[in-house]
Amino acid sequence: MSLDLSNYELLWPAELLASEGERILRASDRTSDSSWVDRATWLITEALAGTTAVADFEELPDRDAPTDDPWSSTTPGWSNRAGTGKREWFTGLVNRAGELRHAAAPRPYWPQRRGSGLSHDGSTPRDTRRDFARIVGEFEDKGYLVEVFGEECVDDASELPDASEVIDRRLGIPDLWPLTPETWDEDTFYGLIEVFHDLVSRPRMRRYHSYSGCGWHHSEFHNGPARVLYRWKINQLLRSAGLEYELATEGEDLGRLVAVTDDARSQLVHRALNDSPPDTTAGVRHAIALFRGRDTSAESKRSAIFNLARILEERRALIKEHLHKKDEGALFQIANSFDLRHSNAGQQREYDEAFLDWIFWWYLATVELTNRLIASRTPA
Repeated sequence: MSLDLSNYELLWPAELLASEGERILRASDRTSDSSWVDRATWLITEALAGTTAVADFEELPDRDAPTDDPWSSTTPGWSNRAGTGKREWFTGLVNRAGELRHAAAPRPYWPQRRGSGLSHDGSTPRDTRRDFARIVGEFEDKGYLVEVFGEECVDDASELPDASEVIDRRLGIPDLWPLTPETWDEDTFYGLIEVFHDLVSRPRMRRYHSYSGCGWHHSEFHNGPARVLYRWKINQLLRSAGLEYELATEGEDLGRLVAVTDDARSQLVHRALNDSPPDTTAGVRHAIALFRGRDTSAESKRSAIFNLARILEERRALIKEHLHKKDEGALFQIANSFDLRHSNAGQQREYDEAFLDWIFWWYLATVELTNRLIASRTPA
């Protein structure tokens, strides 16, 4: 069989479509009801651009049908495959999610090519704030805020939570809903980015309430996939705006804005966060969060280095075993002779803050190196 993916475009990360699709298929194996079809339809509606994929899926029979002539049909979405049902089609889509192309943004229009101006405070482009509000609006339309904001129904007269109060309790700023990006200062904008990361939750089911045109109602919420999708969309937005921040995708500061680094350092952070032994994981996570936060300072960078130096002190025997004595001593002399760990008159204090960046990355790389040395000694 050959699934034709040429007419489908992704709006999600491929990995997220695959994981949510696999969950639906696993659940369908454990039950005989057809509710998996509704979940699959909703997933396709969300994850793929346009209505083509949904139409192809809905036109298929609910069950795969045997046939004596497997090459006689032109079922939508498939190439000369007869007897294909919804489950086989959906399984093929999920298994080949990585082959789907992402929906491309339209080429820039005249105002974008001419270069629109900055916001009133000369910081983030005003279009970026409007685009953020639009993204949040899309999440709202698809039910991702129903778990915290509630959802109106003609059959339910109970009062919904006040969305502004929900945000105010977290951010400490009143009257931020509905979103009005033209009124935000820089801190409010970045604060809202982080707040909505924690508020979104994906509804895995929806049903249409036709009475009095009530509309769609959403249920079965899960914040995990919602936050993955939110980080992906917001980081795309920040990157396209040329802003040097992104939402952290792992670590103690998950979902908080952190400074963007190059790919090599990002990979180093990923390995240090995921490969550290359990007894040092918390220290590594805390050090990275202290160092890369949007509001980081020289003091927080010193604290981050101190946390890494403490881990290396505990591994000093291991380091001494694999380094010459002078090299091992130099590693700790940096932390002891400069204003990083101990405060005394003999320490050197007059140096550029860039030195803190250098020593942090050096120590983090050394932690990662010792992680690998420890792992090599551990039986599989």
